[in-house]
Amino acid sequence: MLAIRLQRTGRKHEPTFRVVLTDSKNGPKSGKYLENLGWYDTRLKNKPEQLKIEEIKQWMAKGAKLSLTLHNYLVSQKIIEGKKLNALPKKSPIKKGEVSKETITKAVVTETELILPKGVEAIVKKIPIKDPSILPTL
Repeated sequence: MLAIRLQRTGRKHEPTFRVVLTDSKNGPKSGKYLENLGWYDTRLKNKPEQLKIEEIKQWMAKGAKLSLTLHNYLVSQKIIEGKKLNALPKKSPIKKGEVSKETITKAVVTETELILPKGVEAIVKKIPIKDPSILPTL
């Protein structure tokens, strides 16, 4: 499947990007692309004239997918219609020994003890609660 995405070309601490059409299986740092569709510089006030807008729309009509960052840029420049998409990661990885927020919210809390659900390797301990405001709300 074809993808239209940003490919970094700038020096260290000077990011500039090419807008390229590439196969989605190619990595972003491989340097392989089928067609150069413009450029984007994060340090400048970018203009829509830097991109080949007609060619981008043609490739989108043929089935090429936009990267999330490029989609958000095109929406903000009013080149395409739609809402901006969240390009940030959905969840952070769980580290060993750390209890996730879901586990805490699923926990049954009483005034004298904290009982963790099954699947969490923890021992049920009797904990005196002096300040109930520190407990998570269920």
